[in-house]
Amino acid sequence: MIRMTRIATFALALLTGQAAWADKLPLGTISGYLNDLKTAQGSFTQINDDGSISTGTIYIKRPGKMRFEYNAPDSALVVASANAVYVADSKSNQPPETYPLRRTPLSLILARNVNLGKANMVVGHDFDGTATIVTAQDPENPEYGSIQMKFTDNPVQLRQWVVNDDGGGQTTVILGEMKVGGSLSNRLFDAPRRNTD
Repeated sequence: MIRMTRIATFALALLTGQAAWADKLPLGTISGYLNDLKTAQGSFTQINDDGSISTGTIYIKRPGKMRFEYNAPDSALVVASANAVYVADSKSNQPPETYPLRRTPLSLILARNVNLGKANMVVGHDFDGTATIVTAQDPENPEYGSIQMKFTDNPVQLRQWVVNDDGGGQTTVILGEMKVGGSLSNRLFDAPRRNTD
């Protein structure tokens, strides 16, 4: 079954794009970008803590909903909805594992109002020469781990993130081409059911 690290990692996937610019983005600009994002879908590549690589498709419907479909040979499906994160394995007849959404970095992005200016939420705000890097955590529960997000400009887009879990593990997600806007059915975000085949 997928580790909690993997769940937290996919919790934040959003947009990618091409850009080049010369200074770090203000936190207010990044918060505004995330708040303006309503729906998106596209591909991702995940580099797991053990060095293995997974790929798949992500669907986002803010506030509160995300879906991560892994490509074969992985058989996982991760859905965030109704204040919970569900992790299902299509090859298993066990019920999906369920975790509180608030215990993952996903909750920072799927909130109705993202405010990176909130006290003690952002613990790092840097510029690496091509992108702004923001490291954020739940200010009330820093023990849940942190998420490091990389944003480019013109237009503002999230390119990748790294989740550092409470056990010292690290998982990187690189975002592919994303389609922003449009309609996504709420049924995409229904909790997965037990496989009875």
